[in-house]
Amino acid sequence: MDSPIFTSAQMRDAEEAAFARGVEVETLMDQAGAGVARAITKFFPRPGKCLVFAGKGHNAGDALVAADFLRRRGWEIQVRLAFKESDCSELMRKKLDALRRAPAEIRDVTASGSGDSGVTLVELWAEAGDYLNAKQDMIAAEAYLANRTIILDGLLGLGANPPLRDPVRKACRYINELRRGKNAYVFAVDLPTGLDGDSGETDADCVVADFTVTIGFAKHGLLVDNALDLVGRLEVVPLPDLKPKETTPRELLATANSLGGLLPRRKFSAYKNQFGRIGVVAGSKGFIGAALMTAQGALRAGAGLVEVFVPEDIYPIVAASAPQESMVKPIQAYRDLLDEKIDIWALGPGLGKSRATEIMRLIEDAKQPMVVDADGLNILSEKIDVLKQCHGPRLLTPHPGEMNRLFDSGKTSRAKTARNFCEQFPVTLLLKGSRTIVCERDQPLSYNSTGNPGMASGGMGDVLTGVCAGLVGQGLSLYDAARAGAWVCGRAAEMSIFHSGQSEESLLSRDVLSHLGDAFNELHNSPV
Repeated sequence: MDSPIFTSAQMRDAEEAAFARGVEVETLMDQAGAGVARAITKFFPRPGKCLVFAGKGHNAGDALVAADFLRRRGWEIQVRLAFKESDCSELMRKKLDALRRAPAEIRDVTASGSGDSGVTLVELWAEAGDYLNAKQDMIAAEAYLANRTIILDGLLGLGANPPLRDPVRKACRYINELRRGKNAYVFAVDLPTGLDGDSGETDADCVVADFTVTIGFAKHGLLVDNALDLVGRLEVVPLPDLKPKETTPRELLATANSLGGLLPRRKFSAYKNQFGRIGVVAGSKGFIGAALMTAQGALRAGAGLVEVFVPEDIYPIVAASAPQESMVKPIQAYRDLLDEKIDIWALGPGLGKSRATEIMRLIEDAKQPMVVDADGLNILSEKIDVLKQCHGPRLLTPHPGEMNRLFDSGKTSRAKTARNFCEQFPVTLLLKGSRTIVCERDQPLSYNSTGNPGMASGGMGDVLTGVCAGLVGQGLSLYDAARAGAWVCGRAAEMSIFHSGQSEESLLSRDVLSHLGDAFNELHNSPV
């Protein structure tokens, strides 16, 4: 199922339609909270500590339901209220009472007791004279976060736009201070407090989230360029009772649920010629690793056969280093490749520009689909109108610098740049970045939801080029291959960090390659 991107008005309409059908508010809250908890355990499967900052409405209720789910799975929970309990909504108080009934000691800051396990309720800033002052509270929070933990931002939900007011502003400041000082991971429920769900405008004290678990559908404000560093990794909790009105949305968020049906299970009688013969045109003296990474990406994505075409001067070393499952062939002239029996080309990584004229002709004249990256894009940038007369479909995969060389779009947003480019040129565009965009004329613009800053290193684009080519070889359109390719590469990078002990600093493209199988399995196992 596609995951359209909603405005706050569309979200309210979907909720009202659900209520009109008899769906209860509490039902949606329970589903949302359970989904938030699942998202947390997806990245942090081992129980730890969770510090919940709760407001007074339904967003806080979602966070408290999530906390209760985590508690049942062995997590230690502490809840901090931004408002007096009597000011909170009835349903929020009900979820708070559910935590109180937990089989663990509940300690109010004004009560005696030494229990530190289970659920602790702390009323925060409700009445300054009656509760801990700000300095004392910060010390208490730092002590609680002595070990790495997560913070759950359940202060404000959709419709609560900046500017922030106290006591919520103070709570946001503390969340950000704890994130910086104690290396805690922040999960925002629905959206970071202080961010406008429609425009993406933010308060100066907006919560900086590492993960945003948005409810029902992604919101427009979460995807604007200036919100990227505040939203972090974006996860959607689908609610079956919320149904979009639009049949063909203008924008989508690529998720496991929306992509899972693109790759059907293989027939038992399958054989390699059914899954594509990929021709990799990559590598030059000093850049042989690019060809190898591209070939491995195609193989790990399920390509039936992979052939690597390299200049004669680097053939011996590439042949000795290439994956055993691939074939390496020396070439004298790139124009000779037009006669090769290839299903799809992956062209550009590490290619160099010394034979630009030959490469340009191959880009223009090859009848097969082609994924163009790196030096292939740099060559194209010198004669971009070639894209209007290519003999086969083309998928371009630029990073921001390459995109600027291809197309001077001024200071427009990344989404508008992608749309303008695809209006002018009949290609599929995968614009790499913190929220990779896939765009094609007459298709919804698609944002990727996976990945992390550790992917900002050499070789990642080479792997992606191979993965996309491998997926096209199995029958996916360039548009769907780009969306699925970006998702699995990003998810493999996440798994390398959260499941295999890598860090954003240590992550390498080879780590992504080693986890592609796990990412594909998750895609296959996702409900569609």
